[in-house]
Amino acid sequence: QVQLVESGGGLVQAGGSLRLSCAASENIFNFNHMGWYRQAPGKQRELVAVITSVGTTSYGDSVEDRFTISRDSAKNTLYLQMNSLNAEDTAVYYCNAVLVVRSSRSDYWGQGTQVTVSS
Repeated sequence: QVQLVESGGGLVQAGGSLRLSCAASENIFNFNHMGWYRQAPGKQRELVAVITSVGTTSYGDSVEDRFTISRDSAKNTLYLQMNSLNAEDTAVYYCNAVLVVRSSRSDYWGQGTQVTVSS
């Protein structure tokens, strides 16, 4: 069973930075893509950033130019560098990994890490 463990969340002042990590229990290149999602209280979960197995990245409109997704294959770890944080970035951030085998898709999720930005 795939396990994803997030870390790096916390409390930060507006304008500050945080780096989230997601450690996977297996080779991250096994997945078709990996990404970060977030969910704020009373809101739906939304896409933050995604990286494909070949390294193509995409970002949600509200975080583009502030957040950067990356990975370290030697550590089987996915990262999210978050800069210029503001109160609207406050949410629980979830790591996601997608595996597609013979047209069957499996989604794996971490337990989430809280990010709180104080204004």
